[in-house]
Amino acid sequence: MNPEDFAYLATQIKNRSGIVITAEKMYLVESRLLPIARNLGLADLGALVAALRRSVPAGLISTVVEAMTTNESLFFRDVRPFEQFKRVVLPKLLEARATSRRLRIWSAACSSGQEPYSLAMVLAEEEARLKGWTIEILATDLSKAMVDRAQAAAYSQFEVQRGVPAPMLAKYFVRDADRWVVAPRIRSMVRFREFNLLEESAVLGQFDVVFCRNVLIYFDQPTKAKILADIAGRLPRDGTLYLGGAETVLGITDRFEPVAGERGLYRLTPAAPAALRAVA
Repeated sequence: MNPEDFAYLATQIKNRSGIVITAEKMYLVESRLLPIARNLGLADLGALVAALRRSVPAGLISTVVEAMTTNESLFFRDVRPFEQFKRVVLPKLLEARATSRRLRIWSAACSSGQEPYSLAMVLAEEEARLKGWTIEILATDLSKAMVDRAQAAAYSQFEVQRGVPAPMLAKYFVRDADRWVVAPRIRSMVRFREFNLLEESAVLGQFDVVFCRNVLIYFDQPTKAKILADIAGRLPRDGTLYLGGAETVLGITDRFEPVAGERGLYRLTPAAPAALRAVA
């Protein structure tokens, strides 16, 4: 692919998704987009870029962006955040929300659904303590293909064995030929929808906890700051944000600060005026 075509693709992908693709990732662009070109009967990526410039066929840019933003996900990825949620975050929420008895959790960039279903299983394990509570997990992703797959809730043996403990597999999945399907009681706890993190998230409502793990690493600093400011506006004063182990808010925003001793866990900065939290 020539530099001009690569620059055009990188610009289109960033404008649509916020993801920054640098020249050293050209191999990734080629591996993910060549199959699209071939499916359209195009000779190479140069021909694909020419088709994009002409906007033919309609919707091609969305197909390209989805191909570049589809990422791997695992059940109980990294383990610790889910143990942390059960040990640190949930007890405080149960005390603070004892009157309303409602919890809302946002799993942002949920990919094929393993993260929100993992959270649902953690909450199902606390059924006795949560009796009478209304729990909603909203899971969003830019990719329609990923949202559709997550809603189908069917996973291969390889996918479930990469993180689901055997007791949970027996309790919360149903075997269907060579697939494992998430049980209805767990599926009912999660609602999926398409959503681009570059958009204003006010349409999603307020949340007690936001999981935005292993997402910010794909954005440049201004985009990270905008997304974090937007998330801050979705949280109450005692709200919690989860980021990936390799991600941080330091040097990006003053809206959040790390929770001492809890890697990947962040809270709103007490000194930050509440009115500013919703400003992108």
